[in-house]
Amino acid sequence: MNETISARVEKYMRDILPKRDAVLAEMEKYASRHNVPIIGPAVGRLIYLLAQISGARRIFEMGSAIGYSTTWLARAAGEDARVYYTDGDSENAERARDYLRRAGVADRVQCLVGDAVELIDTVSGEFDLIFIDVDKHQYPAALEKALPRLRSQGLLLTDNVLWSGRVARRAQDAATRGIQEFNKMIYSSKELFPVIIPLRDGVAVCRKA
Repeated sequence: MNETISARVEKYMRDILPKRDAVLAEMEKYASRHNVPIIGPAVGRLIYLLAQISGARRIFEMGSAIGYSTTWLARAAGEDARVYYTDGDSENAERARDYLRRAGVADRVQCLVGDAVELIDTVSGEFDLIFIDVDKHQYPAALEKALPRLRSQGLLLTDNVLWSGRVARRAQDAATRGIQEFNKMIYSSKELFPVIIPLRDGVAVCRKA
């Protein structure tokens, strides 16, 4: 049970969302049926808005699964954007390619298969926006990799930073400890201005100085 907001308010927020187009709706159904973790439409709209108003054109995703968040980001960034999808599962990547093609954004997305935290080293240059959604124990390592690659005034977005309220408890597992350490790191960083938004499972929005 999500402890960050009440179930009633969470249902209200979910029910009030506009319907998604056919491709996003199909991705949501597939994720639900096959237990694939995706950010969901509420967070999708948030990252779309942040990408759009920041003018992000070069985006790196650390952890993309079936390409749901990739679709939101690629649509927000526009036709001249370059978005890097990453996932360790080749079947996920193949399914994502099909969804991205049908969503009309395949030409602006490059799919990379492997460890997302390491794959950022295979792409040169700085990024306007980096989105972290890898295995939770990897969050501190992902931050260490991402921060030097983010341009000044760029955005670092991270999902699941409240971890259904488990971050407020004594950590008994590597995933929770990873998120707790990550949250400490972003708030103690002299390079970042972070805010944690208690939307769905918690989204950290950071701007680099």
